[in-house]
Amino acid sequence: MRAVLVGPPGAGKGTQAQFIASHLAIPKISTGDIFRSNVTSGTMLGRRAKDYMDRGDLVPDQVTIAMVTSRLQEDDAQAGFLLDGFPRNVPQAETLKKMLSDWDTRLDIVLELVVDDDEVVRRLSGRRTCRRCGRVWHATFDPPSHRDRCDDCGGELFQRDDDREDTIRHRLDVYAQQTQPLIAFYADEGTLLGIDATGPVEEITDRALAALRRFIR
Repeated sequence: MRAVLVGPPGAGKGTQAQFIASHLAIPKISTGDIFRSNVTSGTMLGRRAKDYMDRGDLVPDQVTIAMVTSRLQEDDAQAGFLLDGFPRNVPQAETLKKMLSDWDTRLDIVLELVVDDDEVVRRLSGRRTCRRCGRVWHATFDPPSHRDRCDDCGGELFQRDDDREDTIRHRLDVYAQQTQPLIAFYADEGTLLGIDATGPVEEITDRALAALRRFIR
């Protein structure tokens, strides 16, 4: 199984990627993990990426693609993988397609977690973070006993700037602008399949696995 997972901020990609990859016994490969691994190990690509990250700039496609290529060549990815966070744009998607073709393989499916903007805002804007221990609570899904205090350490809870509704909606706008061409690319390729990403985490995982089963080799 060679798959890509896409979806907006707050869709639960990280959680679902972990569950899906574990169930299918394939590695979950995310650009965030790859960046951290290369930076921590001090690889040449890691040093190049860190230069951009330290300046607050996006890591260029060339560096990102080189890291992903290296990761996909590792032994555990030979029988399959689940990509999370890559590709992010059409040039990256085209490069991935050519790379896999050169290795005489291809993507089986691009699974899109579909969730509307209002649900994303509800999920993310309800998060509250403890200033003392850093634990994240949720006003609806995981509320503390006292609205403004952490049950674990008694620290003050606050809403991070990137969890405010206006910031979330801006992130969703940016995601839509950047990702719509990618979604269209995979729709044209015939590999895109969307699933409803609302409801309990376990139900979403069941939907994802049901959608993926027909592509298991």
